[in-house]
Amino acid sequence: MARILVAEDDPSVREFVCRALEHEGHTVVTACDGAEAAAALEAGDADYDLLLADIKMPVMDGIALALRAARDWPDMPILLMTGYADQRERAHGLDQLIDDVVFKPFTLEEIAAAVDKTLGV
Repeated sequence: MARILVAEDDPSVREFVCRALEHEGHTVVTACDGAEAAAALEAGDADYDLLLADIKMPVMDGIALALRAARDWPDMPILLMTGYADQRERAHGLDQLIDDVVFKPFTLEEIAAAVDKTLGV
């Protein structure tokens, strides 16, 4: 299965997504904001098969994280998630860099299906 980096500032959503993906057999590493996720990517301790990031986060938002990840790891798929309509519009300008946007609230099945689709499973 895949090794997935999840960047989400809301602890309950982060845990929900982590449980859903681990239940599907994926290995999940979590970060509480975009800067922590960028540091995890740059540490080079592990190759990630997917970056799943919330758009609206403190320190570094998901858009900035996606731009950095797409620049430095162009082959890594990027899936964004958001619950804010204005953030959805920002993500649509990144169609060449990101694979999809998942809209909150979502179910366990919906997030798992979005990840599988992005990974081509």
